[in-house]
Amino acid sequence: MKNLLMTVRRRLALSLLAVSLGSFAQAPAPAPGPAPDREQLERRFTAVETLIEKSSAARQIEQSAVPEALARRNVAREFFQKAKAALAAGDLPSASRLLPEASVKMFEAVRLAAPEQVTKGKQLDDLKARAESVRALLAAQQRIAAEKKGVAGAAETTALLEKLVKQGEELTAREDINAAREVLDRAYLVAKAAIGSMRSGDTLVRSLTFASKKEEYAYEVDRNDTHKMLLKVTADDERKAARAADAMGRATGLRNEADAAAGRGDYAGAIKLLEDSTRELVRAIRGAGLYIPG
Repeated sequence: MKNLLMTVRRRLALSLLAVSLGSFAQAPAPAPGPAPDREQLERRFTAVETLIEKSSAARQIEQSAVPEALARRNVAREFFQKAKAALAAGDLPSASRLLPEASVKMFEAVRLAAPEQVTKGKQLDDLKARAESVRALLAAQQRIAAEKKGVAGAAETTALLEKLVKQGEELTAREDINAAREVLDRAYLVAKAAIGSMRSGDTLVRSLTFASKKEEYAYEVDRNDTHKMLLKVTADDERKAARAADAMGRATGLRNEADAAAGRGDYAGAIKLLEDSTRELVRAIRGAGLYIPG
């Protein structure tokens, strides 16, 4: 009896499943969505054409000259032309289907375009501009040294800067970007620090004609930051860093006091503290093996 009940239930379940499948097979297909709006579609065409032909992505692909990226962009163009032909023929559904394919192929082309090859040109241009900035600072350093007559270490600084700029330009010509940037950044900091140190503490710095003590404080902050960065690249091994640590600690303490004084509006006191902080950094830079005036 039990087996008979199980058999009946199984057959009933199979019958219900067959009815369900039959109903599904006979159900009408889903109604198609609304036809694409022509005006909207034309706006999308304009956007996709800009992407393929005039965008920064298009320039990236052209500049990269990667064959696979160029080929994929051509596929994107083919899809775009097919979509355009469908639009002209009034086949809006086909145009709406083909246009996104053009965008997809274009984005695939961008991914293949090896961005590092594109950015390399910009990096080389930046290095050349950095070298020009250092040369301008070098000229200023020489002019100030001549005005002050007989500044200790000025000639050595000039010689060092000329050597660093030449080395940086040679590395740039060889497209050794990281090494060139390191050398030129060092030269930039040396030049800027040397100029700031020669100007500090005498009538020459006063000739800068600051509009207020607050403005002079901002100048001293920049000078302090420059020396701090220069110390970091000069004390570039453990031995030099250990020797510079005490001076850096004193300089940091004085800088914190200067910032606090400026926060209270005591810019005259803050300037004095910043000058003391920078002098500590100059001593540490000299101790690390780089002589700069000041």
